[in-house]
Amino acid sequence: MAAIVATLAWVPAGALLAALLAFFGSSLHAFITFGGAIHGFLGVVAWWMAGFVLALIYAAWVLPYEGGEL
Repeated sequence: MAAIVATLAWVPAGALLAALLAFFGSSLHAFITFGGAIHGFLGVVAWWMAGFVLALIYAAWVLPYEGGEL
């Protein structure tokens, strides 16, 4: 579930982030690559992993597993 949420949220969150960064005078590429410190693909993977971890924590909090369910 967390992987689906992280993947589906990528496009709208990226569009909103790009608009905010353009408003403040920065570029989306600089944000994704941590200021050019890493390759663009690795930056996308890093940000996706951050979103995945947040979605996983949220899913575990909202949908706690209790023994005997399934």
